[in-house]
Parts: sequence; C-alpha cells; structure tokens
Amino acid sequence: MKWLERNRMKLVLVGFLATTVLGGGNAKADFTFGEPTNLGATVNTSFNDAGPSIAADGLTLFFVSKRPGGFGDNDLWLTERPTTSAPWQEPVNLGTEINGPARDQGPNISSDGLSLFFMSDRSGGHGLLDLWLSVRATTEDSWGAPVNLGPTINTSVDDASPCLSADRLTLFFSSDRPGGHGGRDLWMTTRPSEDGSWGQPANLGSVVNTSAYDNAPAISVDGLLVFFWSNRPGGYGNRDLWMTRRSTKDDPWSPAVNVGEAINTPAKESNPCISADGRILYFWSDRIGGFGHNDLYQAPVIPIVDLNSDGIVDALDMCIMVDNWGTDNSLCDIGPMPWGDGIVDVQDLIVLSEHLFEKLPGRPIQP
Repeated sequence: MKWLERNRMKLVLVGFLATTVLGGGNAKADFTFGEPTNLGATVNTSFNDAGPSIAADGLTLFFVSKRPGGFGDNDLWLTERPTTSAPWQEPVNLGTEINGPARDQGPNISSDGLSLFFMSDRSGGHGLLDLWLSVRATTEDSWGAPVNLGPTINTSVDDASPCLSADRLTLFFSSDRPGGHGGRDLWMTTRPSEDGSWGQPANLGSVVNTSAYDNAPAISVDGLLVFFWSNRPGGYGNRDLWMTRRSTKDDPWSPAVNVGEAINTPAKESNPCISADGRILYFWSDRIGGFGHNDLYQAPVIPIVDLNSDGIVDALDMCIMVDNWGTDNSLCDIGPMPWGDGIVDVQDLIVLSEHLFEKLPGRPIQP
C-alpha cells in the first residue's frame, strides 16, 4: 500500500497520457488480433471452403464447401474436435435432409445447438436467396426438414447470411431489399420469445451500412459487437472485415470501422464468426498460402492489457486499473470480452491478472 500511495500521482499521470495519446478522453485500446492461421488441410481443400459458424462450446464448426461428396452447388458441412486444443477432424456432409441440388450456404448454429439457420435458393422460397431453418430436439438428434422463415423476413430479392443472437431473440442478416442504403445492407428482426413470431426487419442504419456491399453480420455473445464484411472504400482489399459496436444492447450502433491490417489483406476476407468467449475470430480468405480458392482461417482476439505501454504487464498496470475503477474508461475495460462491457470492475481485473508479467504488444482497434 505504501508503494501504491507513493506512486499514485505518477500512475494517474501515466493513465492521463495514455488516454490522450490513444484518442482523447475516451481511449479505445481494447483489443487487437494475433496472426491469422489456416485451419489446415483436414478442413480446407482445393475447392471453395467458406462461411464458418462455430458452436458455443467450440467443438463443432459448420461451414459451406464445394468439395466432392456434396449434393448441390454448395453444401453445408461440419467438422468436430474432442477439445478446443485438439485438431479438427475430417469434415462430414450434413446430408440430404439439409442439402439439395441448389445453393445451400451461410450456416449459423444457435447458442443451444438446436437451430441451424442458413440461406438457400432452393425451390419453395419467396425470392432469390431465402433464409431457412432446421431444428433438432437434442444435439444428439438428426436435423429436421428445413422450413422457410416466411414472407415477413424473406423477400423477392436476396436475403442472406443469418446470425442469431445468443439469447435467440434477434436475427441479424443481410439483404438488398428496398429501403436499404446500398447493394446489400445489414438488417435485424426480433421476437418476444423463442415461440414468438419474428417482427418486421429493421435496417441497422447509415452509421453501419453504406452504398457498397455490407454483408454477413456476426454478433458477439454479449450483443455488443457485430463483425461483417464490406467492399466499401477505406479497406485493404477487395473485401475487408469491419465491425460496429455499442455500449449496451439499448444503445445505438457506433460508426463501423475496419478491423485493420492484422486481419485484412489485398485479397478477400469475408464471412466472420466470433467464438462464444470472444477470443477467436473465424473467417474465410482467398489470400496467398491457402489450399484452395477460399480457405477457412482463425485469428486470436487479444485484449490490450499493457495499459501504460511499457512492454510488460505488472503492478503499474494494476494501479492504473484501480485508479479507473467504476468508470467506463475503455483503456481499462478489457473484460469479460476483449472489448469490455462498459465498466471497469472485477471482470477486467481478472483478465489483467491472467496476463501479469507477460509482454503482449499489438495494434489496438480504435473505433
């Protein structure tokens, strides 16, 4: 405590300088990304492998592929692993109950593992690409026959890339329906309960959508961050990953920002998916070094815990967090997700403690 009192003024000054350097009175040094890695030859092929969706337990990965052994133009596949540290096993086709001769793609598995949303241009829809749903009673049961989500959600144009929130009450998707801002926009629809009907879809607005293509939303478990891909100006390649965030579920979305060159390249980066703990970002890319035209990749999401940027996480960083206790200073708001939860509290202290005496340099994301 004596050390803390002797250095409190110094630490306050360090915190003030860090906040100033990192972007004014509300610093945004929340998280960065580690080096993306290819999921390997067991999962990826010389054919198109894309559209990942990771189960909540991290042990099953759904995706779309044009590899041999399918039933149509694109099929839904899955790969499993016994633990999150084990390698992925040989992928399995979801079979004719799900896949058909049409394009079946964009899988999204619900948080309870019992609902599988996807898009398809199969017959029986309302337009070009429609959103469909298959359910099962338990994770050990087979998938039931897919049903169309109906005319409230689907239109005569493309309705695509579904993503269900963790509470299973909000469905995000992309569409080029009338009322948008560009080639394809991000939309959302809500329902009062899991047994309730979906409401009229709402556009996420011009703060997120542009006149370009904005597609494939992926909502974090806490509901505070959406990743998506866009070909809007300001990126690094043909398609880039972008994100928008909000402080609480009741707040508006912030202006979308590019996730940066740690992920994006001059090639295509597309169809993001974030793990339930917020620590792994999955996506596909046609960058050099893969096994085929499109491959599946993952990248770690790393909280910025070196709060004073001195190259080591130690007691100085701990004191900076203490000095900001109970505030919304995002410099210190690093837990439980890497992007924080709007308040500096014990969740952030836990994350900081996990990294004590580590060196974690990185490029912070500053939306």
